[in-house]
Amino acid sequence: MAISKSTVVVVILCFILIQELGIYGEDPHMDAAKKIDCGGKCNSRCSKARRQKMCIRACNSCCKKCRCVPPGTSGNRDLCPCYARLTTHGGKLKCP
Repeated sequence: MAISKSTVVVVILCFILIQELGIYGEDPHMDAAKKIDCGGKCNSRCSKARRQKMCIRACNSCCKKCRCVPPGTSGNRDLCPCYARLTTHGGKLKCP
């Protein structure tokens, strides 16, 4: 059974799409330095928050995207620029 040129093109385009969308999953060979304990860092960051559950949820979301959480319970955003740049749809800072 012969493979047509159009089938080959479709397969190649599917591979490109999968790579661009990141569907294939996280790279198992990622440096250990890039991995972070988001749960522990966010629990510490939100320990003094008035609304801890909401703070932890937002912090974990930011941590997964940026792979960093600023030290302390507030401030220090300059140590994690990605974390400091994330905003909500309303333009407010997303990360606690």
